[in-house]
Amino acid sequence: MKKRGLIIAAVLGIIAIYFFTTYNAFVKKEEKVQQQWSEVQNTYQRRLDLTPNLVSVVKGISGFEQSTLVAIAEARQKAQQGAGGDMTAENYGRQAALQDSLAAASNRIIAIIEKYPALRGTEAYRGLQTQLEGNERRIKVARNDFNAAVADYNSAVRGFPGKIVAGAFGFSPREGFQAAAGTDKNVVIKF
Repeated sequence: MKKRGLIIAAVLGIIAIYFFTTYNAFVKKEEKVQQQWSEVQNTYQRRLDLTPNLVSVVKGISGFEQSTLVAIAEARQKAQQGAGGDMTAENYGRQAALQDSLAAASNRIIAIIEKYPALRGTEAYRGLQTQLEGNERRIKVARNDFNAAVADYNSAVRGFPGKIVAGAFGFSPREGFQAAAGTDKNVVIKF
């Protein structure tokens, strides 16, 4: 009888240890997802900070097309208002759409600048363009790292027997960044 009690206690102890270690692993993975989300937010903020510099450089050097500058200012303001919030799929999508709109407006101004050789040749513009291009790469890397952290977390939450612990403690799968609809199509550029 005593032996049977020891065996039951040992099995319960092993199960308890498994629950504790699995719970702690989920916490670490969830923290990694949150850390990567913060990195995405940081790179978005860097884009928001660089955009007024681009507009200032362009305004200062040429009588530039006002509608393009207004479009960038509006896109930046909307992106700034949509920043932050909880880590939800809806929030990811909303922020990604706002940030993509800002990137598109910034890319339009860079394309139009090609018509202004005097502006292209200035040191201030070249330096700013390099920073903007570097930041777009940072955003891509931050999004990829975030998606990798989400995938690691989700595989742990969905896998068996971790799924039992995840369900018991309220850990649920997360959603990462998805490609926008139509991004698999070739872009047609008209001149």
